[in-house]
Amino acid sequence: MSQERNSDVPADALPPAELLVAYLDGELDVAESRRVEEMVASDARAREELRRLERTWVALDCLDREPVDERFTKSTLELVALAAAEDLEQEQESIPRRQRRWRTIGLTGALAAAVAGFSLVWCLRPNPNRQLLDDLPVLEDLDELRQIDDVEFLRQLYHDGVFDKNGSDHG
Repeated sequence: MSQERNSDVPADALPPAELLVAYLDGELDVAESRRVEEMVASDARAREELRRLERTWVALDCLDREPVDERFTKSTLELVALAAAEDLEQEQESIPRRQRRWRTIGLTGALAAAVAGFSLVWCLRPNPNRQLLDDLPVLEDLDELRQIDDVEFLRQLYHDGVFDKNGSDHG
């Protein structure tokens, strides 16, 4: 038996029967083979399972090998081709569903981005009516204020406390 490891699966991850088969096939490295031998030496059930598998191996080696004719090869290849065609058909049927899913995700994302952009512009752009609302007290008294020729006169009135802090006059 060759003591090289052909499998990428660690021996600890193999179930006991598969581990014994790998041992009989010579697929385990030296350390793993030693571990199996210790397990067989200490466990009667493992020892019996190993004997059973060895007898099966011997029986399989005694069987005559039937020659494979061209018809068998052809029918096997046809079955493989048919299975591959079915797999391809299933894959192609799933493509439109995936495309619809991605299209829906894309449209939903674009809609969310548009709503977020609109909301951001709405909140951050200056309100052109804000200045009019701030100037409303002056506009209400515009007729009276047009009568005044000098800005210094208004400053003197403000300094004298004629206007309160909200911009309206006391009188």
